[in-house]
Amino acid sequence: MENRLELRLPRLDEEQEFLRAHHKTTPDVPNFLHHYEEGMPFARYLEILEHQARGEHLPPDHVPSTFLFAFDGPRIVGRVSIRHELNDFLLRIGGHIGYTVVPEFRRRGYASAILRQSLAIARQRFGLTRVLLTCDDDNIGSIRTIEKNGGILENVVTGADGSPPKRRYWIAVAPG
Repeated sequence: MENRLELRLPRLDEEQEFLRAHHKTTPDVPNFLHHYEEGMPFARYLEILEHQARGEHLPPDHVPSTFLFAFDGPRIVGRVSIRHELNDFLLRIGGHIGYTVVPEFRRRGYASAILRQSLAIARQRFGLTRVLLTCDDDNIGSIRTIEKNGGILENVVTGADGSPPKRRYWIAVAPG
């Protein structure tokens, strides 16, 4: 599966697959798509993602980030957000990389593959040598995925506004 997985933006002709993944995932993961508003023209959404990656027109307290979709053939199986730098919030709770797998594709190794490829992108494109990842303290799947990819637990911090505590992991990224 690793050799079939491709992290990239969808093409304009892949809007239906994008919407399928969005509708399958959003009930479980309301933030599956960053900056998307229901009914937004697809070309406009892709334009916003390109602006985010270049650090243009960022909302307050946001950092440049590259948002990619994980394709296995024609199917979107997940997505990832790779933040080029950290602000105070991301340093405490969010981390450099956030990923989600579409529910029907979970427990098949996609999360590990998405994270592995994201780490390479973080190193190659953004020069990051240490990457912070966070997950809920009770998310066994994410804990295993992060540790499988070399994550070293630094600490567990209290969540904001009653949210679950967050585990904070650092991963040393080898030169690619």
